[in-house]
Amino acid sequence: MAAPPDASDTALSGSVRTGDHAAFTELYERHAEAVWNFAYRLTGSWSEADDLLSAVFLTAWRRRRDIRLVRDSALPWLFVVTSNVCRSERRRLARLFRALPRLLSGEVPDHAEQVADRDAATERLARVLAAVERLPRSEREAVRLCLLGGTSTDDAAQMLGISVHGVRSRLHRARTRLQQILTEDSDVRP
Repeated sequence: MAAPPDASDTALSGSVRTGDHAAFTELYERHAEAVWNFAYRLTGSWSEADDLLSAVFLTAWRRRRDIRLVRDSALPWLFVVTSNVCRSERRRLARLFRALPRLLSGEVPDHAEQVADRDAATERLARVLAAVERLPRSEREAVRLCLLGGTSTDDAAQMLGISVHGVRSRLHRARTRLQQILTEDSDVRP
């Protein structure tokens, strides 16, 4: 049963909560001008106030079961909805404006480039690991522990049963040989 046009906001809100479109239309007609004026004061823009008015009443319809009356008026609740919608829209626009420079400058990497970079990194890692396998056993152990495994030279020295200086010496020789091996391999590659 629809609320009569001269019904109070209390009667209208009760009907709106049950999904009565006519009661919601009456609530809209009763408060749209005040909500638009409030939206205009928040934004300073006629077009933004028009957009907010639509968004506020759409939100009000979706949240019709949450209507709260103050002294038999839905207007304060509608003002709160207007403030919340306006704030959400400003946050959305701020995120967009922060993202625009990245989008316009081309900082957003292409998926194909990401895949190609990942493939190239995988290939480089495979070449390095193959070069490590070509090192003498003592240097290979030091590289695996310290450079690949992240073990400190002190811990590696204890594990290998040699001095810290011995580990550092093996690492130095291994780096030199790895550089030579990788340089030779890249000269041979087409």
